[in-house]
Amino acid sequence: MGKKNTPPPGKTKIINAMRILLEDHNFSTITISDIAVTAGVTEGLIYKYFKDKRQLLHHVLREHYEYFLCQIDRDLNGVSGALNKLGKVIWSSIDRYANHRVFARIILLEVRNSDEYFQSEAYALVRRFNKILLDIIKEGMESGEIRRDVSPSLIRHTIFGTIEHACLNRVIFNEKVSTDQTAEQITHLILNGIKP
Repeated sequence: MGKKNTPPPGKTKIINAMRILLEDHNFSTITISDIAVTAGVTEGLIYKYFKDKRQLLHHVLREHYEYFLCQIDRDLNGVSGALNKLGKVIWSSIDRYANHRVFARIILLEVRNSDEYFQSEAYALVRRFNKILLDIIKEGMESGEIRRDVSPSLIRHTIFGTIEHACLNRVIFNEKVSTDQTAEQITHLILNGIKP
């Protein structure tokens, strides 16, 4: 894989400004002017790179998901067995939500109410992650590690839903989430439910 081109400094400032603002503000309250002031750039420069603030939001989420998918690849490297892989994915997901509040805020609160999101590059990466999880579940069914009388999609939905609800207070109230403790409880709960 070739090295990606470094984005222009102004674009990087704009992206970082959006991240900074999302730490403490809802997306709907952030203005282009706020982004420009925080980035130390003109509003015109923002429009040079992004058609509007929602496209910028999707770009920030895409970058987070690119890092997250790289982390998942690393975390799954050398792990054998579907249940072990699911446990690792659960841990990695909770770790991402717990330690990257802006990522969690965007994915849980800010994008799912927009049709544009479902056409974005960020959502294409979300679908890639969904497929990774679904493939692991199907692998477990084929190997006999996971019961076959439950829909793979339903298992995936259960995993996502449980993780998201466990991390929601991190997003809304900035409450700390213990990755290890939360992952252990969710893994125990879900994996015991899907074993044959």
